Amino acid sequence: MPKFPLGRIVENIVEWIMDVFGYYLDVFSDSVDVFIDKFHGLLAYLPWWLIILIFALLAFRASGWKLALGATLGLYFIYNLGLWSSLLETIVLVLISAFVSIIIGIPLGIIAGRNDGFHKLVTPVLDFMQTMPSFVYLIPALMFFGLGQFAAVFATVIFAMPPVIRLTDLGIRQVPVDLVEVGEAFGSTPGQLLWKIQLPVAMPTIMAGLNQTMMLSLSMVVITAMIGAGGLGAGVLYAIGQIKIGMGFENGVAVVILAIILDRITQAIGNSNKNSK
Repeated sequence: MPKFPLGRIVENIVEWIMDVFGYYLDVFSDSVDVFIDKFHGLLAYLPWWLIILIFALLAFRASGWKLALGATLGLYFIYNLGLWSSLLETIVLVLISAFVSIIIGIPLGIIAGRNDGFHKLVTPVLDFMQTMPSFVYLIPALMFFGLGQFAAVFATVIFAMPPVIRLTDLGIRQVPVDLVEVGEAFGSTPGQLLWKIQLPVAMPTIMAGLNQTMMLSLSMVVITAMIGAGGLGAGVLYAIGQIKIGMGFENGVAVVILAIILDRITQAIGNSNKNSK
């Protein structure tokens, strides 16, 4: 029984896209790669202790001296492991991927929260994206952009975006109806209702989405080392290939420390917003 030629159909579509838009995709990806390299170069130019101090101040501002002390000790430990340059590469990719996911995801979540039709349309798409194995996201990145940092960012953004869309949608829908009705009774425009009532009330839920997006970005950045992302994930991948258990453990511990720091800071910011209501 002949099988359905799905693979060949996909290859033909990709070939057509690359023939028509390949030049523009290459120019765009090369521009983003330059930006990523310059961002990494800027962080690498800063003294290591200054970056640790910045993280400590952020942690202290978000949660207090205990988190600040933990962040300082954790980052100093990574520095002493000799993984500082790899850490900076990972931070750059995580920050860029999370930022793009948030910039795209929050507006989509707001639209879904205020429009039932769009909500019904986007929900199955988000379900599909969240059930897809993370390695599968490497395939479109490789097809359109090849190996490199932009391909890693592209795959990470697609993988990490669903939580911020879904939780922004949820937060908008959880705003009490009576608050919205009071705003409408006083003559608020839809924009005023959004900025002065819905977003402030939904902010704790939105921050939970930002936290999840940040964590997913970090986890995916490690996986995208397979397509040339670099950073701590590349160290883990190299250690697996060379069966260097100690090296893999060092890079893995560094990823865990960074994940804990980012998770605690974003969680503390979200809790502070929740407690301020």
